[in-house]
Amino acid sequence: MSEEKTDLENRLEEYEVHLEKALGMGGPAKLAKRKEQGQLNARERIDCLVDDGSFVESGLFGTSSFAKDADNTPGDGKLVGYAQLDGRDVGVVVNDFTVKGASTSATNSKKVGWIRRTGTERGLPVIFIGESTGARLPDAMGSKGMGTMLGNDIHQFQRTRVTPWAAAALGNSFGSSAWLACCSDFVVMRKGSIMAVSSPKLVSEALKRDVDLEELGGWKLHAETTGLIDRAVDTDEEAMEEIRKFLSYLPSHHKEAPPEVAVTAGSGEDMADIGDVLPTRRTQVYDVKKILQKVVDKDSFFELKARYGKPAVTAFARMDGKSVGIIANNPKFKGGSMDINAIKKMISFTVMCDSFNIPLILLVDTPGFVIGIEGEKQKAPGKIMNFMQALQMCTVPKLSVIMRKTYGQAYLNMGGGRNSDDVVAWPTAEISFMDSHFATEIVTWGQDASEETKQAIREQMDKDSSAYGLAEIYGVQAVISPADTRRYLIQQLEIHQLRLSGGIGKHRMSAWPTTY
Repeated sequence: MSEEKTDLENRLEEYEVHLEKALGMGGPAKLAKRKEQGQLNARERIDCLVDDGSFVESGLFGTSSFAKDADNTPGDGKLVGYAQLDGRDVGVVVNDFTVKGASTSATNSKKVGWIRRTGTERGLPVIFIGESTGARLPDAMGSKGMGTMLGNDIHQFQRTRVTPWAAAALGNSFGSSAWLACCSDFVVMRKGSIMAVSSPKLVSEALKRDVDLEELGGWKLHAETTGLIDRAVDTDEEAMEEIRKFLSYLPSHHKEAPPEVAVTAGSGEDMADIGDVLPTRRTQVYDVKKILQKVVDKDSFFELKARYGKPAVTAFARMDGKSVGIIANNPKFKGGSMDINAIKKMISFTVMCDSFNIPLILLVDTPGFVIGIEGEKQKAPGKIMNFMQALQMCTVPKLSVIMRKTYGQAYLNMGGGRNSDDVVAWPTAEISFMDSHFATEIVTWGQDASEETKQAIREQMDKDSSAYGLAEIYGVQAVISPADTRRYLIQQLEIHQLRLSGGIGKHRMSAWPTTY
């Protein structure tokens, strides 16, 4: 038998050479450097994120479209494909910083666009793991560069919430890494990372001064000031776990109901003393999270944007094993008065829950909206009406619990009246146009009213603000003991489930901007 190799054998040897080159990413030296710095490389991040052995790569042999760079751009800096995450199919995009800083090119833009479109058309959640330097230069320079790089996909940043998107900002995340994070439903950021429009070098050159990295786009900026991230973590491994947790509450696409899980042992055991959390004086502050964690399934509370818009709490949780979205006023901050950041946080969360068929539970204890010159400068009336619009357009079940005070327009924005499918009040609830102290001062304005007269007016106003007054005109469907809240909400979620559509809402806000 001839020892001469067949054409197939030669081609298979050539294939192995190409395969080894592609899997080698930026080469041994760059990979070793990352390891020394304690950073995972792109393929290690994939292994950390998805189920073992489930990753199916697409575009493995992609390289730069420029001949001079073809040999030193294995994978072209972005690894994409399909995988399973907790047994569920997902699309995955992971930037490989060892290849030209994962800069955006004509080839890797096609790879990312392919996964994004496939996820949308086939109902797969898509995950973007960002670390990049921005557009590749000089590839993007000139009219041809712009036409090739930025003008070849008119849908590249279109977001209609057909499937959930999750993103991580790890390391330097400039350009496309920042864009895709801002288009996503959930963003986790590793502390020490930077997420910004452009790199510090470019910004420093433009401003003619050195720019502090944290000031430009550090995790505290985005967690506390911009609200562009939902969670901050210390390691890559924690970031991947946060993405898994987030997706566990959501369906794979907008035409299916959220997943259900077994009820955690011990759920509801602390309901008997829930009323002890609420202070006896209405002006005394407390942390509403202590109430929320008693009401929802044990260990299911997953808060988003905890350091942003603190007078409001937005979180996913489970009730009787079913996903719910929580919006709550938190009197621990500003007495629960809703500021502009809190309003924006609640709007975006409402939009996401409605887009992915997740019922909303609103827990209410607020004196209203933060008023004053700064609020007006930030377009407070417009933001308040945006919030009202989002709540009224929302088509998933909405349940509202008035725990303590709710005044003025905030009564409607937090689900009062016909803005929820069921409104229930605790005996401690106070509902009125405004606090009785301020109301008394207004009705006695310009009068020589004695303190005794004012006190009598305040007492009458307080009496007329009780939950029972609202219950008498069927403004609430029930007044219940705080200890019965979990049981009542589970019953109402069962009653108000969307049977006629199989749990699917109408998604009227699917194209609402992720940030604005």
